[in-house]
Amino acid sequence: MIFDRIIEPSYIVLYTVYMKKILKDKAIKLRKEGYSYSYIQKVVGVSKSTLSNWLKDAPYTPNTQTIKTIGKARTASAVAKNKIKQESVLEASKLAKEDIGKLSKRDLFMLGLGIYIGEGSKSIVQIRVVNSDYRVIVLMIRWFHEVCNIPKTHMFIRIHTYPAVDEKELLTYWHNITGLSYSQFQKTYRDTRSNKKKYKEGTLPYGTAHLSIKSLGRKDLGILFTRRLLNWMEIVLR
Repeated sequence: MIFDRIIEPSYIVLYTVYMKKILKDKAIKLRKEGYSYSYIQKVVGVSKSTLSNWLKDAPYTPNTQTIKTIGKARTASAVAKNKIKQESVLEASKLAKEDIGKLSKRDLFMLGLGIYIGEGSKSIVQIRVVNSDYRVIVLMIRWFHEVCNIPKTHMFIRIHTYPAVDEKELLTYWHNITGLSYSQFQKTYRDTRSNKKKYKEGTLPYGTAHLSIKSLGRKDLGILFTRRLLNWMEIVLR
């Protein structure tokens, strides 16, 4: 069984990750209730830069306590700035959608190729894409399947993670995200290097996915396809 390889986790890192999510959710809730940055910072105890990142998209209408604390003039100024920011976010989103438009199969081909140029293996004997962002992995599964005509049964994933992460939870997450069967997940790699900076253990709770293609005896999905892929990259990069 794939879950039999679970290594007993150190719950300190998991606790840190979960607490960060709890604090973020609490900060967003308080902002929506109309509290100021200063008040929220005192409650959740994070830096202003972290708070700014968490609350950048949260709607804000000051409540009575905020108005009383910082005064009507400063409150009005903060509301005006937040309104300008929200309008800018919406405008940027609208323009971005207009810029992209409807994606064609050709667009998908070039998009996937661009991702592979940046994140893919350049080896003649291996086809692999590495990323921690599930959206990139899902997109590349679609690219290999819809553009390159590779059956999903030829796709395999190996997750690279830290010793503290629960393997069952990890594989369930990627299984649900990708739609690949558990049998297509190879043995999880755990980074146990002693010189690895500890703070990085909590930054990727679901690890990094290594998506690879295996020919499984099909010649058209072996070296021939790898050479085609390398030539696609060479033509584009010229």
